[in-house]
This record gives sequence, C-alpha cells and structure tokens, in this order.
Amino acid sequence: MKTLIIGMLAILFSINSQAQNKNVKTEVKTTVTTVKDSDGEKKIVKTQEVQEAQNIEIQDSDSKSLNRVTKETPVEVIKTTKLTKDGVTKVIDVDRSAYYNLNGVKYQVEADKNGYSMYFPKGVKAAVLRKTSNNNYIYKTKNNTSYGYFDTNGNLILETYDENTDKVTYTKYNIIRN
Repeated sequence: MKTLIIGMLAILFSINSQAQNKNVKTEVKTTVTTVKDSDGEKKIVKTQEVQEAQNIEIQDSDSKSLNRVTKETPVEVIKTTKLTKDGVTKVIDVDRSAYYNLNGVKYQVEADKNGYSMYFPKGVKAAVLRKTSNNNYIYKTKNNTSYGYFDTNGNLILETYDENTDKVTYTKYNIIRN
C-alpha cells in the first residue's frame, strides 16, 4: 500500500514538472450594452477573446550549454467573438455588424440568432444573411435570393443570377467607416 501511494505521488509530481513549449497570451474584452425600448430592458453581452500563441524552439539544439538561446517563431493569433442576445450565445468569427451604403441609401447590418439581418434606414427589415459552410452568405429578400460575401475591405458583395439574361450581376454595399 505504501509503495502504491509513493508511486502515485511520483507520477503526479512528474506530470506537473513537464516543460512548457508554447508562449500563450490571452486577452478578453467584455462589453455589456443595455437597450431600453417599449418591450423592456435588454442586455447584449459581447465578449472578444484574442489569443496569441508562439511555439518555443531552441536555436542550437545540439548545444551542451545550460542556457540556450530561443529562436523567433511566428505568432498565431486567434480571435473569437461571442455575442449573447436574448439569452442566446452565438460565436462570430468576424462581426460584420455595421452601416453600409448603396446608391446613397444607408443600410444597417446587425447580427441576429441565425446570422445577420439588414434594415432600411427607417428600421424596416430589408433582408436576411445566413452563413453557409464555406464562409459565404445567402442573401434573402421577399423577391430575391443572392449569394453574398465580404471583401477584404469589409464591403458586402452580392452576386445575383438573372434567368432572363442568363448573367450574374454584382452589387456592392460599401461599408461606412466612422
């Protein structure tokens, strides 16, 4: 029995003394927004987590010296955004909620339970955006269904197929930057 206890303690301490081979830095920013309207008070909690991970590598692994020099390795950055609204938590890779301009009309794109909703300037819902498996979006209005994506500048690009002309038309909603 005594040998068993000593053996378990030896295993426990040896697991704890393993060397760390990665530098990890995590930063979490939580924003709570309270919205009061005719339905009551609603809280929207947005949590953004940025994690930077860097592998630790030794520059000269064959060296016999006690203190070894580490080699610079690339830093991997992982950003995660969690949005809790109406009791539903949704993980968003990149939050595309913003104002967009098309032909002088200002549209608002806002995250919802299933993706995004697009609103006209008066607050009337214009369309919905639903994410597909390949990080693109299905854009659906009352009369139209399009394929959408965000370009590198953050603009919303819609591609719509027209059966009559057998062509694809492109529509670009420009993001409004403050």
